[in-house]
Amino acid sequence: MICREGSEKDIKAVFELIKELANYEKAELKLTNDLDQMICDGFREDPIYKILIAEKNNNVIGTIIYYFRYSTWKGKIFYVEDFIVKKGYRRKGIGQNLLNYARKIAYKNKCKGISLQVLNWNTNAKDFYEKNSFTFDDEWINCYLKI
Repeated sequence: MICREGSEKDIKAVFELIKELANYEKAELKLTNDLDQMICDGFREDPIYKILIAEKNNNVIGTIIYYFRYSTWKGKIFYVEDFIVKKGYRRKGIGQNLLNYARKIAYKNKCKGISLQVLNWNTNAKDFYEKNSFTFDDEWINCYLKI
């Protein structure tokens, strides 16, 4: 298994992982993005997001979709939009390897930290993040405005 930065050739497999995640979260109807939009947004001169890939035998088995955000209090933050390991490969160290790789990318890019969201019912993910010294914030509430 290797971890590497992703490219446009990986996006079809990454989108399949996104659909798997939407299914796992019972949120298939909330998935309105599509493959063409992901290619347009991620593989242009100034990409909106980037991807990290976990690969085994030339098959994508995990991904971290990320971008850099800015905190006025902390500075540059590596923001994980999605962290997905394919069903059947979970609890085998794939996620840990991906997170370790993400830490290296964040450090190389002079980020002050890594930030993400986790669903309150996803105890497996919460346990994983807690084991990796993430802290949980119960003060801030997510807000969203549909346009």
